[in-house]
Amino acid sequence: MKKLVELLKQRYETALYFVAAILLVLAIVKPEIQLKQAVHNYLLIADVSQSMNAEDMKLDNLPVSRLRYTQRLMKETVKSSPCGTYISVGVFSAENVALLFMPLEVCANIDIINDAIDHLQWRMAWSGNSRITFGIKAAEATLDYLNAPTQMLFFTDGDEAPKANSINKLDLSDVRIGEHLIFVGIGGHEPFPVKRFNANNQFVGYWGTDAAADTGAVGANYADASKDDPDPVVAYSEFDRYLSKQESEYLKNLAGEVKGQYTEGLDKPEFYQFVQSQAPAARFVTAYSVRWLYLLLAMLAVLATYWPDFRYRLKKAD
Repeated sequence: MKKLVELLKQRYETALYFVAAILLVLAIVKPEIQLKQAVHNYLLIADVSQSMNAEDMKLDNLPVSRLRYTQRLMKETVKSSPCGTYISVGVFSAENVALLFMPLEVCANIDIINDAIDHLQWRMAWSGNSRITFGIKAAEATLDYLNAPTQMLFFTDGDEAPKANSINKLDLSDVRIGEHLIFVGIGGHEPFPVKRFNANNQFVGYWGTDAAADTGAVGANYADASKDDPDPVVAYSEFDRYLSKQESEYLKNLAGEVKGQYTEGLDKPEFYQFVQSQAPAARFVTAYSVRWLYLLLAMLAVLATYWPDFRYRLKKAD
């Protein structure tokens, strides 16, 4: 044993470099361990109805659509989520929610998640009109399908067609997902015209009040390009345009009715802090990255090879 100690003293640099090499290999080969930890599980739902094409938001001081702004908020939410967080993405249109993919761990799948968010667009809408109360019911069914505790962020401007009233409003008294539901209000608070596009996603004008009343400025299905004939009907003049805004009071009332939450979606640190401050969905046995620990120890091992020389210089200086 003494001989081994003496050998290590003589070959300490080689030993430390060897340890550093092993740690680097572990950082590559086995960067994760299984731990039971508190886990956030977010379902990000984007309203893809056509009112989300209204360009009353700004990014980098340039006007962007509500949907484009939603994409920024979603991607920054993903970016600010620590490893071990699970993310799934869905879209809302008409009366239903469609799940794009099952929950994925954020660090291992960040490129896949961001790519799905980047490809969100209004042409995903499978039907005209938009009824958020029905969307809440559909979202509840989606959470049941996921079969795991999940926090839902529902990004929407709250603009419905037809408008909810005492006759067509769905009874939400039996909704059970309130504690898991957060409405994220998107859009300005002043009425703003809604752009209208043809089947080729080319801007052709603005939704008119008549067209909005007939088919709903919050959604249209252009799977068949011949329906454009050659382009969809648009407003003839500025005063004839359909005007949309974020229906924040309506969303707040809906949130209160189902015992959920409402927050305004703004690209500010406070919004992302609010999202991350939500209680963890549950405690799962999940992969925890320790790559940082291996790399730190490897760096310390390399620095330790310089310690004798550093100590010698200190003694010489004294």
